Amino acid sequence: MKTKSFKYWLTQQLHEQFGLARLPVSPLLDAWLTTTEPITEAEQTRLERLRIDLLANADYWNEEELKVKFIGQLLDLVQLEGPTFRTFYDRPLSATLNGTRLYGTVDMVVATGFQIPTEPFFCIHEYKQEGRREGDPKGQLLAAMLVAQTLNTAPHPVYGCYVLGRNWFFVVLKGTEYAISDAYVATQSDLLAIFQALRFIRRQIETWLAD
Repeated sequence: MKTKSFKYWLTQQLHEQFGLARLPVSPLLDAWLTTTEPITEAEQTRLERLRIDLLANADYWNEEELKVKFIGQLLDLVQLEGPTFRTFYDRPLSATLNGTRLYGTVDMVVATGFQIPTEPFFCIHEYKQEGRREGDPKGQLLAAMLVAQTLNTAPHPVYGCYVLGRNWFFVVLKGTEYAISDAYVATQSDLLAIFQALRFIRRQIETWLAD
């Protein structure tokens, strides 16, 4: 059996080996990114503090600082937790597709379980420092999302994003079709839309688990 880590996958290789196809238009992505999740005044105040801090430091923070000082605090504000699901950080995921074992450590995954991720719904993979890029972040995320989709018991979409400094790219995968957003810039008013997109994930997972 062939094995290959997430970090070595290129988007073209995923297209060729697993039949992935990028959609130019996606109702799933549109519905996700036009969500109007409510934001309280207190949340807006904290988001503005995070935005200003990122604006001052996005050029200088390394990946760990970006994760701790911005992404982690943003995710804490979103509260991607529930009675039967939570966020997991730096956890291994693996699955076999078409005779190839895909594996790797995902930066963050929202999944059922309390000790180990069981059924993954949303992945953030590849926090990258501003101006620094190794490999193909999109391909690495898609490989992780393919594994998440394989591990799921129901045929719902898998959501994800990858982060390059201040720029967030949102991805949705269903079957072999996926779509990717333009960059959302977290140092601008886009931060409110990023927050709402993440809050949508929590509501979507709660809906799926209630069915």
